[in-house]
Amino acid sequence: MVNNHLRSYLEYLQHERGFSRHTILAYQNDISRLLEFLSSKRIELFSGVTKNLLRDFLGKSLETGLTRKSIARRIASLRSFFKFLYRRKLIEVNPTLSLVTPKLERRLPTFLDEQTIAQAIDAPAVDTWEGLRDKALLEVFYSTGIRLSELVGLNRIDIDFARKTVKVQGKGNKQRIVPIGRKALAALRQYFHKVVDAGVRQKIADRKVPVFITKRGERLYPVAVSRIVRKYLDRVSEAEKKSPHVIRHSFATHLLNRGADLAAVKELLGHESLSTTQIYTHVSTERMKQVYRQSHPKA
Repeated sequence: MVNNHLRSYLEYLQHERGFSRHTILAYQNDISRLLEFLSSKRIELFSGVTKNLLRDFLGKSLETGLTRKSIARRIASLRSFFKFLYRRKLIEVNPTLSLVTPKLERRLPTFLDEQTIAQAIDAPAVDTWEGLRDKALLEVFYSTGIRLSELVGLNRIDIDFARKTVKVQGKGNKQRIVPIGRKALAALRQYFHKVVDAGVRQKIADRKVPVFITKRGERLYPVAVSRIVRKYLDRVSEAEKKSPHVIRHSFATHLLNRGADLAAVKELLGHESLSTTQIYTHVSTERMKQVYRQSHPKA
């Protein structure tokens, strides 16, 4: 019975909430650890779970060496799961309501300056279709600020060259329209033309094909995209982090440094809450302080 509830919950996350496979696996792992703990306490029904029992479980999780960030995510998993059980009337009381999430130190996101980003975008050799693909990929990342999963999911039909926009499938299957710059569009045109010349893809007239593809003409997968980004960032930066998310962070930071409105940046990034976007204001403030210290005679 307990496993049936877990299975129903995971199906709910996938089909109704539209969570990614990675997120669902993380939630499944957290709830599975709870089931093991309940089994050790000889508790067979979720109705027998109390807030004190959950606190004991979280305490044991800390003892195993989990970080505060992992504990916070585990609490989020528990809240989501027991909320699901409560709404389905499988339990009468939600024991997670009084759980307190540990305070986390908010790290400033890693970003690169404008010159470094420009050098990375210019790094791919443009005499092959793969080089043009990589250049277009980097241009789209920086021009739109979209997530890795959103870029991988792009289809030809999502690119509107006339309106200079891209339709993006975001978290929870939420769609949004984001603007895209002329340089990124020009790079996409060059890449598409080269793909035709190389004969990589047969049905190039079908606009529902993926934007970014492998040598076999298949949709480019996330690990491959991450490798491509790291390859070119390695050439121009000594930063420890060199992921697609660094380009996204750079996109947001550069917009704010140049006077963009925080609410507008929130919409561009596809954030649900303005508080998520506000971390970039800290980055901008740090940059402002740095300029002040370097430039003011009495700093």
